Amino acid sequence: MKAVAAGAAEAKADEAGSKYDRLIAAAQRVAAMKALVVHPCDETSLRGAIEAADIGLITPILVAPALKIQAVAREHDVDIGKFELVDVPHSDAAAAKAVELIRAGRGELLMKGSLHTDELMRAVTASGTGLRTARRISHIFVMDVPTYAETLFITDAAVNIFPDLDAKRDIVQNAIDLFTAVGLGKPRVAILSAVETVTAKIPSTIDAAALCKMADRGQITGGVLDGPLAFDNAIDPGAARIKGIQSPVAGRAQILVVPDLEAGNMLAKNLVYLSKADSAGLVLGARVPIVLTSRADSVRSRMASCAAAVLYAAARRSSATVPAA
Repeated sequence: MKAVAAGAAEAKADEAGSKYDRLIAAAQRVAAMKALVVHPCDETSLRGAIEAADIGLITPILVAPALKIQAVAREHDVDIGKFELVDVPHSDAAAAKAVELIRAGRGELLMKGSLHTDELMRAVTASGTGLRTARRISHIFVMDVPTYAETLFITDAAVNIFPDLDAKRDIVQNAIDLFTAVGLGKPRVAILSAVETVTAKIPSTIDAAALCKMADRGQITGGVLDGPLAFDNAIDPGAARIKGIQSPVAGRAQILVVPDLEAGNMLAKNLVYLSKADSAGLVLGARVPIVLTSRADSVRSRMASCAAAVLYAAARRSSATVPAA
């Protein structure tokens, strides 16, 4: 019996580990996308971009101080000789130049290197010169949690601090669009709160109920929504059953929409550090998808982020329903 249990556990772990592999394999079937890689001046960000190029995901254009990136490449034995390098004086200039090149049609996605997120997003959101669209910009974690059968999206845990209802509508729609674009089908979307009943004392429960009604009225499309749901009854069928919640989403959620950035950031990091999850990250709602990972992320996570961006950009090519510029 122990051997059977061990085998089942190993199979479950293998299945969990294959989530990113399937994502990367799907992106490899798409023509490589031109990607503006912004200030990849440490080993992880530079190697992530080059390895994504080596397996056919992207054709990188490196935007960084030439002497600095060349020194990093020499130190870590990374060959950048065959890639275009746009020389800029510093990280702020790298962000501005990369956005300028995107606006000029030189690339289909943007990839964050070793600069701070604020530096990159300041250029992306700049009035008149940035990459804003009619859609609210939001961040999505694509989580590979070994103990959960589904690929799990968490949003928004990195961009919108205290989103209002209109912002949450776009946050939900961005996540649904990504989920569909990467080939995972029609998602089950849980709008999270601390409880699963609507109460005026907890405003996020009212937002959750409103978002579900917006989906009923066609203001949010492409997913199955339910909320408010507490985290336990969103992802655990037993918890949902005990609470008497009958829903196609409860206990089987694939997208978790958090009330605010603090809740989302803590949830995502809990999964990474306590459940040993991998986290890929994308920003949507701009003119192009933005690979926005942490400087502490592994090369594998960066590759998965890049794969998701490629699949999303490919879906946009063939779809007329994209955020308006």
